[in-house]
Amino acid sequence: MKQQEPNRLFVIKKPIFISSNFYLKRIKRKFKVKKAGFSGTLDPFAKGCLITAFGQYTKLFRFLKKVPKTYRATLWLGTSSLSGDIENVTSIETADKVKLEDIKNELEKLRGDITYTPPIYSAKKIDGIRAYELAREGREIKMKPSTMHVYDIKFISYRHPFITFESSVSEGSYIRSLAQVLVTNLNAVGTLSSLDRLNEGEFYFENEKELNPLEYLDVEDNVYTGSKEWIEFGKKIDISYLEKKEEGEYLIKFDDFFSIILVKNEKVSYLLNKVKL
Repeated sequence: MKQQEPNRLFVIKKPIFISSNFYLKRIKRKFKVKKAGFSGTLDPFAKGCLITAFGQYTKLFRFLKKVPKTYRATLWLGTSSLSGDIENVTSIETADKVKLEDIKNELEKLRGDITYTPPIYSAKKIDGIRAYELAREGREIKMKPSTMHVYDIKFISYRHPFITFESSVSEGSYIRSLAQVLVTNLNAVGTLSSLDRLNEGEFYFENEKELNPLEYLDVEDNVYTGSKEWIEFGKKIDISYLEKKEEGEYLIKFDDFFSIILVKNEKVSYLLNKVKL
C-alpha cells in the first residue's frame, strides 16, 4: 500500500535571487515529499516569509489568516529600472539628497487606499497571459490602475541614497509600485534595492516550525450535533444539525480531522472535508 505523505503547515524563508517555485523544489527534496505548495509568490529579488504546506494542507491557503502582509523595503534614489527593482536597471545617476522631514511626511500620506499602476514585470494577467511574459518578449504593455490598502507604514532609515521603510498592506499589493508612488511624490527617481517580507498575517518565519492549522484558520467555528461518521464519509448533512445556521463558511472540528463547510440558502455543502490533523 502506498504510504500517504504527511500534512504539514509551516513558514520558509526564501533567499534573494531565486524564484519561489525553485526554492519550493529544494524544500520538497529536503523533506522528501512530492505534494507541496505555497501562498503569495515572492519576486526572485525579494526574500522572506513564504507560507508552505504539504499534503492536504495545500488546500487551506484561501482560509488562512494571512493579511496584512508586512514588508521591509529599501529604495535606491537615482536608479531607474523597468521592473521597479534591481533586476532590470536601466540607469544609475547621482541623486540629490532629500529632506528627512519630506520623506517622513510623504510616507505618512501613503496610509489607506492607494491607486497605482502595477509594474510591467509582474504576475498580473493581460488577456490570460502574465505581464512579465509579455514584457520579456518586448511587447508593448498597458497596465490598468489597481488599488492597494496600506494598513500601516513607517520610516526606518535614510542613508543617502537609500531610504528604508516598512509597510503592512492588503493581499495582492505591489511594494515596488508603492515605492514608485513615494519616489514620485518626492520629485525624484528610484527603484527598490531590497525587499524582505517579514510576515503574512499571523505567519512569521520560525525556523520552519510545524504549525497547527486550526490556530491559523480564518473561519468561524460551528458545532455539529449529528453523527461524526456522516461527515467522515462526506454524506450530505442537514442544516438542523448545526448550531449556527446563518449563511457563511464554518469550521467543524473533531479529534482526528476537521472539515470546512458552506451554509447557503439553508443548504450545507463541503468546501473541504476530512482534513487529517
